[in-house]
Amino acid sequence: MSSLWDYPDFDAHEGVHLFDDPASGLRTIIAIHSTALGPAAGGTRFWRYADGEEAITDALRLSRGMSYKNAMAGLPMGGGKGVILAPENRAKTPELLAAFGRAIDSLGGRYVTAEDVGMSDADMVAIRGQTRHVAGLPVAADAAGGDPGPMTSLGVFLGIKAAVARGMGREDLNGVHVAIQGVGSVGGGLAQLLAAAGARLTVADVDSARAAALAEAIGGKAVSADEILRIEADVLSPCALGAVLDEASIPAIAAPIVAGAANNQLATPTDAFRLHARGILYAPDYVINAGGIINVALEYLGQSDRAGVEARVAQIPARLEQVWQESAETGDPAAVVADRIAQRLIGRG
Repeated sequence: MSSLWDYPDFDAHEGVHLFDDPASGLRTIIAIHSTALGPAAGGTRFWRYADGEEAITDALRLSRGMSYKNAMAGLPMGGGKGVILAPENRAKTPELLAAFGRAIDSLGGRYVTAEDVGMSDADMVAIRGQTRHVAGLPVAADAAGGDPGPMTSLGVFLGIKAAVARGMGREDLNGVHVAIQGVGSVGGGLAQLLAAAGARLTVADVDSARAAALAEAIGGKAVSADEILRIEADVLSPCALGAVLDEASIPAIAAPIVAGAANNQLATPTDAFRLHARGILYAPDYVINAGGIINVALEYLGQSDRAGVEARVAQIPARLEQVWQESAETGDPAAVVADRIAQRLIGRG
């Protein structure tokens, strides 16, 4: 790549900030897509990337997704994302986290961080020592904020119920077969909610022991990570990393509904049309998985308690219905419709 402007996922980003702190070993990218609605909010991902270009691409895609997610969730926040290039030993030292906090603070409040893959609420506490522009901190049980995972799981659960109602004409989940790819914090929480609602579950994870333990606990079945996308089920729920729906995987999907928590599930824009052509009901990822950002954004803004967060998360099915209805009326894929609505909301439509 000759410059950031040449990256396919560069989308008029307001800023892409690269920080290098040799003393702590920190190498990080903070991408700010839009601040049209407020400060750019989005979690930080700690990941072992193959190279810098892969990390930049991830930051660009994830930050744009956060702009759309926050807009569709009705939050007064823009979209941004931080990615930290994990060292080979994947160590998060206090020095590295402090340096990252200083990097955030240098942006003067234009970016607000929280947990994402590889980060925890304890890490947010460490970062908070250097900047106030952080959410996802430990809070009291009845307060907004804390670990965003449970609220993400709740929103996806409600979104799956809405998808089953629309796609299958079912008002309950009893006996509905859901195949979950990825059973970490969010996917595991989702599995528990679905099991309690009577769903039949097949799960998979790169950590096969974790998948097996969860399957035993909820009375489900564990399969290999390679097999899960091809399982015959009512709902396929991608809850791991992104770009799993592509030219190779979409033709093999054996479920009429795709609704999951992973960000950037579509590998390319063309994959939205591939899903649509197969008649698969797709829940756009940044609409269905907004529960976590609703939780930490309201914490940061000091505008709500846990009951208020849950009330906002309960609005996710209505937003999905808006997308699906416009998709049915226009013939456009749901992902295209969602992008169009979000772009209007941030003033780019």
